[in-house]
Amino acid sequence: MTNERRVLVHPDKQALGASVAARFITKIIDVLDEQERADIAISGGSVSTLVLAAIGQSQARESVDWSKVHVWWVDERWAPEGDADRNVTGTQADFFDRVGIPSENIHPIAASDAGLTIDQAAEQYERELQAAAPDSAVAPKFDITLLGVGPDGHTASLFPEFPQLTIKDRTVVPVDDSPKPPPQRLTLTYPAINASQRVWVILSGAEKASVLGLALAGASVDEVPVGGVQGRKRTVFFVDQEAARDVPENLIASPY
Repeated sequence: MTNERRVLVHPDKQALGASVAARFITKIIDVLDEQERADIAISGGSVSTLVLAAIGQSQARESVDWSKVHVWWVDERWAPEGDADRNVTGTQADFFDRVGIPSENIHPIAASDAGLTIDQAAEQYERELQAAAPDSAVAPKFDITLLGVGPDGHTASLFPEFPQLTIKDRTVVPVDDSPKPPPQRLTLTYPAINASQRVWVILSGAEKASVLGLALAGASVDEVPVGGVQGRKRTVFFVDQEAARDVPENLIASPY
């Protein structure tokens, strides 16, 4: 495992989305040259509408063998199937309708009307993650995990000063009192997220600048949860110029 972190700055939000989409496609092609399948973990919100939408619109998407790609979620809102609040609902329109991922390769977290309690849904997703994990692992070694960040520093549904931040023996847990609606959610914990080979964190806008600066400066995870995510090979913060305002020059990487 390395502790390498880098920040890549883009002129604006549109350039950010296009750049991450292009890098994603290139990396997935590389991964599939070396192994039989690729596992990715995604979140909703800006990651879906910015990055996944750009992937879906890119002509280069046709270079990927999507039949070998499996998609998981880092978090989900506890809402009925098809509800606009669910991350998977937005991802369907932004991404899945545009690329040819087989339905059996898509692994959503259960909806609130699936006949399960929220605790049972968490346990069910834990079992599904473990079934796809390498020997002795608790989750797939996601080849790429795409994360967004809130202005409060939360990522996935890991919120500042919430008890889920300290959980080490679970990979999926419920959240009952999210500070942003809807209040009930399910989220992967750090052990599952940090099993990822690569974690790509997407930030845009001036309101994210202080959060990014704090995370890179080593602020406590309780204060800035995104600071606790780390890929096994690499962690990259893809940001636009506004979000990069408080990033020291020595942490900004040249494009690679």
